[in-house]
Amino acid sequence: MQAQLAHQMALATTGTIVIGCAGAAAVAGVLALYFGALLAIVRSDLTGGMKLVWFVFALMAPFLGCLLWFLVGHRDARHRPGIA
Repeated sequence: MQAQLAHQMALATTGTIVIGCAGAAAVAGVLALYFGALLAIVRSDLTGGMKLVWFVFALMAPFLGCLLWFLVGHRDARHRPGIA
């Protein structure tokens, strides 16, 4: 009985470690997306006004703003070079 309890406790600890590592990897991925998007916005060829709009949007809605930048804004910035 005690051996079975020890085995269950070991499995619970292993599961907690795996979930913790997966959570840390997800947070690291979101932070990489966030800072990568902010850096890409600053380095883009958009005019000052549009660059400011994208930057503020990425700051106010971190995940959605950054995701939309890479899906829509980044491509639009390459097609419409402005005054940097």
